[in-house]
Amino acid sequence: MSRPGVWFVPAEGPELATEADAVDLIGATYGQGVDVLIVPVERFPARFFDMHEKLIGHFFSKIVQYGHRLVLLGDVREHVEASTAFRDVVREANRGKDVWFVADLAELDARLAARR
Repeated sequence: MSRPGVWFVPAEGPELATEADAVDLIGATYGQGVDVLIVPVERFPARFFDMHEKLIGHFFSKIVQYGHRLVLLGDVREHVEASTAFRDVVREANRGKDVWFVADLAELDARLAARR
């Protein structure tokens, strides 16, 4: 399935965690018609998923503020099992349209198809 307007962040690269990192991602897509950023969960450090750090909320907010959608691609079960607060974030995010947690590309394609 084609994915117009979707940009896959490479799996290799520096870790992402801050608002500045979010702005850098948005800047990398400028002028390309991208509205969905797909980021492998491996790009985020463990502290990103720690709700006490507050990184996740700031990162998500910056992406959405610039009119993009964010998809975290990969397995976050370990973090979900370790934190009730994070489990709630995943559940609420997946109910919305701006931030999704998806396990694999098949789930992503289904979500994108449903969005159209």
